[in-house]
Amino acid sequence: MRIFAFGSSIVSSYWNGAATYYRGCYKYLARLGHQITFAEPDAYGRQQHRDAGDFSYVQSVVYQPGTDLDRMLAMAREADIVIKHSGIGVDDAELERRVLECSPDAMCFFWDVDAPATLHRMRSDAADPLREAAAGYDAILTYGGGPKARQGFLEFGARAYYSIYNALDPETHHPVAADPELACDVAFLGNRLPDREARVEEMFLRAAELAPDQRFLLGGEGWGDKAMPENVRWIGHVPTAMHNRVNCSAGMVMNINRVSMADFGYSPPTRVFEVAGAGSCMLCDDWPGIADCFEPGREILLVRSGEEVAAALHANGGDARAQIGAAFHARALRDHTYAQRAVQADFAFRECLARRHGEIGPQQSSAATMEDWAAMPGFRPMEHEEAYA
Repeated sequence: MRIFAFGSSIVSSYWNGAATYYRGCYKYLARLGHQITFAEPDAYGRQQHRDAGDFSYVQSVVYQPGTDLDRMLAMAREADIVIKHSGIGVDDAELERRVLECSPDAMCFFWDVDAPATLHRMRSDAADPLREAAAGYDAILTYGGGPKARQGFLEFGARAYYSIYNALDPETHHPVAADPELACDVAFLGNRLPDREARVEEMFLRAAELAPDQRFLLGGEGWGDKAMPENVRWIGHVPTAMHNRVNCSAGMVMNINRVSMADFGYSPPTRVFEVAGAGSCMLCDDWPGIADCFEPGREILLVRSGEEVAAALHANGGDARAQIGAAFHARALRDHTYAQRAVQADFAFRECLARRHGEIGPQQSSAATMEDWAAMPGFRPMEHEEAYA
């Protein structure tokens, strides 16, 4: 099918945490035979900080915010599927309303990359455009959020809901040689965001104070004026092409979810799977659903405070870290790849199409297709959450 997607950016990861997710999903949807156009605005300096890489699996279209929307929507109407991703950063409200102009000729999907934030604004603002528009989409897709996200969108009239979780693209994130310039005991990559800063202070900077004999590496935008212990080194923005080197040069790599994502749970970020691809040992903040992805203590180490981070660093030597990293890597390859996620997204598209054509009822699932999907290696219930109004 022909897919036209509006998103923040697929060619740039600059102030764009969803880039890895877009790349994984659309790369493998293209391998399933879909023809994909990805439309992204020239905004926030993303086009001036484009990543190196081959994005030939999509036709990338860059448009000017505001003035180009009519032209983009005219192009979208030629597609079989039109997707509006959340968090583009410009013209979101208008696109959330106007993408539905492409229906009934095209199926329309709202594909959320930050369900906690979207549901918060919908509940906080009676005039939020998605409150009215949600029921017009063929389905809501999210990259996380679990039961709270599912229930939230159903409350706003969603016809159907599917979770398409983050995952690993082993062609992109994989083991590489360590870089002595990036050597450290623990690394954390993340932009400075209000919804995460206090957790970084507690779990990363506090841990550095408690473990002065350990070297801490911090990457990401916005930390330049932040007071830090002497054993913390900040290296600024880390482009996607450097992630493998950072992950493979650290004794451990830390994940710290934003507060909203941690509270919702079931929201494993791309960073978790990037580190799994590198085969590195991960220290992950604890939140509901992480144990459904990876086994704590054997495949991943869960921490809740700076004290627990410092203790984990001292308790797990090189052999233990290597063993945990290897198990982490194997589990991701078995259960959590973008090839699998693309099959799930394809299932959602085809099931919604069957529903439009009356081949299945509004509250039915296409059982034969589900059986094929369930036979896929690594299939588990959390990877297919759907419901119908």
